[in-house]
Amino acid sequence: MTLRPETQSMSRPKSIDSTLWIHRMRFADYAKIYVTAGRGGDGSVHFRREKYVPKGGPDGGDGGKGGSVVLKGNPQLNTILDLRYRKFIKAKPGKPGAGSRKSGKQGEDIVLDVPLGTLVKDTETSQQIGEIIYEDQTIVIAEGGDGGLGNWHFRSATHQAPQRAQEGRPGEERVVELELKLLADIGLVGFPNAGKSTLLSVVSDAKPKIASYPFTTIEPNLGVAQLSNYRSFVMADIPGIIEGAHEGKGLGLQFLRHIERNQCLLFVISSQTKITEEYQVLLNELSSYEPSLLTLPRVLAITKMDLLGDVPLDQPLPKDPQCDVVLCSSVTNQGIDKLKETLWTKLKELNPPDTESWREPPDDDAHPSKDMPH
Repeated sequence: MTLRPETQSMSRPKSIDSTLWIHRMRFADYAKIYVTAGRGGDGSVHFRREKYVPKGGPDGGDGGKGGSVVLKGNPQLNTILDLRYRKFIKAKPGKPGAGSRKSGKQGEDIVLDVPLGTLVKDTETSQQIGEIIYEDQTIVIAEGGDGGLGNWHFRSATHQAPQRAQEGRPGEERVVELELKLLADIGLVGFPNAGKSTLLSVVSDAKPKIASYPFTTIEPNLGVAQLSNYRSFVMADIPGIIEGAHEGKGLGLQFLRHIERNQCLLFVISSQTKITEEYQVLLNELSSYEPSLLTLPRVLAITKMDLLGDVPLDQPLPKDPQCDVVLCSSVTNQGIDKLKETLWTKLKELNPPDTESWREPPDDDAHPSKDMPH
């Protein structure tokens, strides 16, 4: 159910609940749509009629194929909000055939741009139809009906003037569910107001909304972190998790799903909190939602180190052999370069150069004619 604002101001979320309808207005990661492909055009019953040819044979053309409904990957999008307001989508039918064996025009396809990371599922069968994972990838979710055959196809030695042609076949109809799971190399995980958005804005080219109150981030933000030698990786700032998120509390399950697509998790915890306790709560929430998330490589960034001044961090850090810890500050840039290199190392271990080119810079000697990657 879509929540609609009435008299509330959009200047600032005053509670967890008040952010929900704002999120639904600005970002959508789920939609259900009814799609109907176009019907095929009817075949033509027609006979050749020319001067001096009074008894020409059948020459009825075939009907055109109906238009299909197609999804297409667009890396510039990060929401399927538009489709939430297009509940019924119907493609154009094919045109009927004509004389002189002319085929009818094919119905125009409807192409729906969707973000990368969009899963498509048939609602009736609950089976996954496909997944959009790269630019310009297409998935036909409703196939247009075939055009009917014209009477030319039904001629024979004993039936030289067939009076029949085929009708066009109906296009596919189905209800599909679209679910967006953002694709990113690094997923930022942390409590509200832990400094994730500020860190993302410093480490990458992203410009997320930043403020001093919790739940500033009410939709995922993506940013590309650039390193030396043309290296780069994509980061996603997931809205803050609170205890009980796996049960739907806070912004809950609607954003936890995005973490599943990340290759590595970056836990962000403020130096002003009880670091070990918060880290354990975050692990528990992820494990309760999807245990396999704890198998992902992880890095812990202790932020806001500038607030300590010259005083060293005086509390124990989590004893997790699977997690590298980096002390950093988005204000002074302390530890930022180290954090980026640590994350790169984690990703490189997952994507060795001998198995996948990934985002490593090109070897100029081996490939002197190749352009440098973006």
